[in-house]
Amino acid sequence: MEKVNIISEVCSNLMDGKKEKGETLLNEQYPFYGLEYAKRSYSKLQMVKIFIRDGFIDRYSGQKLIFPPVLRVLSKTYPHQFPYHPNWKMSECHPAYWDLSPTLDHIVPIVKGGKNNIENLVSTSMLRNSTKSNFTLEELGWKLYEPGNFSEWDGLIHWFMEYVENHQELLTISNIKQWYMTVQKVNGINKDNL
Repeated sequence: MEKVNIISEVCSNLMDGKKEKGETLLNEQYPFYGLEYAKRSYSKLQMVKIFIRDGFIDRYSGQKLIFPPVLRVLSKTYPHQFPYHPNWKMSECHPAYWDLSPTLDHIVPIVKGGKNNIENLVSTSMLRNSTKSNFTLEELGWKLYEPGNFSEWDGLIHWFMEYVENHQELLTISNIKQWYMTVQKVNGINKDNL
């Protein structure tokens, strides 16, 4: 039954004095899920491993994504053309931070029974992550795209490592340094295969 029809039928039941029937219909056909806020944080190492596993592909759109500190390097180099805001304020931050920077999302939201494990986590852009919120893919009419091939698109992670090695002054920027040090810890990503 379509959601609008459920609400319509509940209203009809209420008009007919059948409050309990409306309650049953809501419980069975369109239940309320209380949203319990649970702070979830992931280490940069966990994030990089999932970004690599997914081939820097937005698993909800199939769009290529870019390793986050690449955007920070661009903002440092081109502060007026590619501005950055620490809270990603849309009026002061280049839209690439929302469109192309990967983040992690739970395929099945935690509040709807999803697990907080690697099998339930995928790479997606901040924009799609915010849009998806606590909805399921089915509720949004979205699908899950296959992971990309990291050897075909690496999100510019190799470019980042080489560029920072050649511009060590960037390591004075805490965020860039953290990402740089993290990539050095990931198996299969090192100076020898740049």
